[in-house]
Amino acid sequence: MSAPDSSSPDPASTVAVNLGDRGYRIDVGRGLLARAPELFAPVLSQKRVFIVTDSNVAPLYLAPLVERLNAAGIRSDHVVVPAGETSKDFPHLAQVLDAMLAAKCERSTMIVAMGGGVIGDLAGFAAAILLRGADFIQVPTTLLAQVDSAVGGKTGINTRAGKNLVGAFHQPRLVLADTDTLSTLPRRELLAGYAEVVKYGLLGDAAFWTWLEANGAAALGGDHDALRHCIVTACQAKARIVAADEREQGERMLLNLGHTFGHALEAEFGYSGALLHGEAVAIGMVQAFDLSVRLGLAPAADLTRIKAHFAAVGLPVAPPKTRALTPAALIAHMGQDKKVKDGALTFILARGIGKAFVSRDVPAAALEDTVRASLAA
Repeated sequence: MSAPDSSSPDPASTVAVNLGDRGYRIDVGRGLLARAPELFAPVLSQKRVFIVTDSNVAPLYLAPLVERLNAAGIRSDHVVVPAGETSKDFPHLAQVLDAMLAAKCERSTMIVAMGGGVIGDLAGFAAAILLRGADFIQVPTTLLAQVDSAVGGKTGINTRAGKNLVGAFHQPRLVLADTDTLSTLPRRELLAGYAEVVKYGLLGDAAFWTWLEANGAAALGGDHDALRHCIVTACQAKARIVAADEREQGERMLLNLGHTFGHALEAEFGYSGALLHGEAVAIGMVQAFDLSVRLGLAPAADLTRIKAHFAAVGLPVAPPKTRALTPAALIAHMGQDKKVKDGALTFILARGIGKAFVSRDVPAAALEDTVRASLAA
């Protein structure tokens, strides 16, 4: 698919991430990539950037971005890695760092991460360790990245032991979320991002969840105003949580609703295209509410609402049957989760829609029952 026509930009919505002198803005709107030199300028220490992107995004957006930067007198170099989760590993991190060093990047050279969550995580981590720390800009081109991974400063790569177990907290200087880029996304990728939008309603904003039940299908179906509302609301929620708990010591852990389950599924599927991150999170959120219902914490009606909305828009509510999965294997993966403390598994449970909380006191039998029921669904 060709790049969208961005000749008619609209005024950007701006969300502030308040972290003192490390704070930054999130710009959301149409036509922002066309204004990249102007929007980058306030955070550039030198008129030079290094762009990290992937093989899906580069053919659409790299050449126009480079042309605009050159016209503004901003030098650019770049590296392109293969698209997909498998690029989030040590060999591709080394490839990116080697390209940056070969281009003689300096600490004052701005790194630009242009792509989805994989590129944001990979390029952000490379920036965090390049010359012991370089600044970077997030230019997320997927819905999942625009509402979640590009905001908050989490960067990292996957290892054989699990997802995102090696990384750093490294805040961007700017997030540029051009909604025009979402028009090139396949429906499945858009839905994967929508799972992260839904998460904000389920964990702490029941009114937003109700709005999504009524308007989510329109947002996914091409209603730009509805989609923009999804992105801005999600970014506002995450910005507030990150400002209160940057390094995930308390409230920020709520953003992992569905992720302990979801990461275990991703590991079992080998971080392949057979199960996208957002799909795994959607299944994980259903499992988290199922467990909450089994423990007598949440009403069964809320779980029914969640399953109904996911099914209505096309999100999965149970793991694919394409691979043999066992409760034991999935629970073993959960033991590698970053939130494990003193050997105890940490889960984000809920007392109902919009009422998530952190729990380290989950009976093993109830957890196994939830996983077993999900695999049988």
